[in-house]
Amino acid sequence: QVQLVESGGGLVQPGESLRLSCAASGSIFGIYAMGWYRQAPGKQRELVAAITRDGSTNYADSVKGRFTISRDNSKNTVDLQMNSLKPEDTAVYYCNTKREPWIPGGDWGQGTQVTVSS
Repeated sequence: QVQLVESGGGLVQPGESLRLSCAASGSIFGIYAMGWYRQAPGKQRELVAAITRDGSTNYADSVKGRFTISRDNSKNTVDLQMNSLKPEDTAVYYCNTKREPWIPGGDWGQGTQVTVSS
């Protein structure tokens, strides 16, 4: 229903930070949850962080305390602040929508590459 475009990925050294941004072509005001997923080579796509329309958040154990997700419904954007990056964070990061808890599908962006290496 909406197009999502991620940006902000890149190559950084361990311990550094990146801020990913997801811009939606349409309103995200009524979308139950916006999320960031990531997929490393040879691994399944996993949920990194999600934020509901009322601001509740959920994080993967591996990123708790390091990553922060936020959404701006007025600007139709969702950001992921990533601090203290580790090599294990290397993956393609995707933005997605979850329109309601009982709806299995969603929208996906094209992904942005994050590489953490010394």
